[in-house]
Amino acid sequence: MKLALLVGSAAIAGTAIAAYGPGDLSPFSLKSNAASPRYLGYVEGETTLVAPPVAGRLVSLAVERGDRVEKGTRLFVIDTTQAEAEVARTSARLAEFQARHSNLLTGKRMEEQDVIRAQRRQVEATLVAAEADLGRQSELVARNIASRHAYDQAFAQVAELRARAAALVARERAGDLAARQPEIDAAAAMVEQQQAALARAKNQLSELMPVAPDSALVENTFFNVGEWVPAGSPVVSLLPDFRIKVRFFVPEPEVAKARTGTRIRFSCDGCPPDLGATIVYVAPRAEYTPPIIYSQGARAKLVFMVEARPDPMANSPLQPGLPINVESFSGFSTWASR
Repeated sequence: MKLALLVGSAAIAGTAIAAYGPGDLSPFSLKSNAASPRYLGYVEGETTLVAPPVAGRLVSLAVERGDRVEKGTRLFVIDTTQAEAEVARTSARLAEFQARHSNLLTGKRMEEQDVIRAQRRQVEATLVAAEADLGRQSELVARNIASRHAYDQAFAQVAELRARAAALVARERAGDLAARQPEIDAAAAMVEQQQAALARAKNQLSELMPVAPDSALVENTFFNVGEWVPAGSPVVSLLPDFRIKVRFFVPEPEVAKARTGTRIRFSCDGCPPDLGATIVYVAPRAEYTPPIIYSQGARAKLVFMVEARPDPMANSPLQPGLPINVESFSGFSTWASR
């Protein structure tokens, strides 16, 4: 089971409540002057939940809530005893099959071949003596001095020694050769299988010691060291900088100007001036709509949610839930062209 990275919403909606009445603006619009309205919204953050794929005891927690971590920083460790044992076992099996494969490629060892050669030389020396004895027996039989039985025994011994010498020569040649190709292929396949098993075991071990997938803020931790963590339960939640966005609400008459890719300006308390963002989403349906008939007078009370991604900032002051004010849409095209 691969490492679970679950993305959740950490949106904290700000409230902006106003009474509806004749001529009132949308409750999510502030009117500073007739030409420059502003729209209320808030900062939203999408958290990354880091969880182990298997259950186990939490033996180490390397981060605390509020820490900033860089990509690749270890976050926590689940008990790795069994996973480490599996890595050691598969490593040993891989070494065993690699040795078998190498042995099939090289043939017999030199010491084994030396033994076969010594046996062959011994048989060949005995064969020379037996052939000489056979020659003498043949002469004696021709002169009727020796019996035919003695000749037959000498002949049989020569035939036996010749066969033994031929067998040893064949064994010596076979020992110099590698194994048959099917045996070599089977051994190579077992090596590949064990390599895959070792890679899987190492991956399972690494999943028990997850690292931060991106530079982020540690938003929260959910377990203490020594506690049992169920499989798939988040241990740490991270808030990466690139998952920060601003969410605001636009009344129906202005929503047509809010297009994906449009640049906006926004402000917030204690933030640097002229903050910028790019619209990435416009809700297809109205929200927070009173139960009224869609009459001409009620259309101004319809609001649409819009989301924009802020420009990258070092030490970003934007925190989830922070209220923001978004500039008027009437100035977007002019400001975006700068």
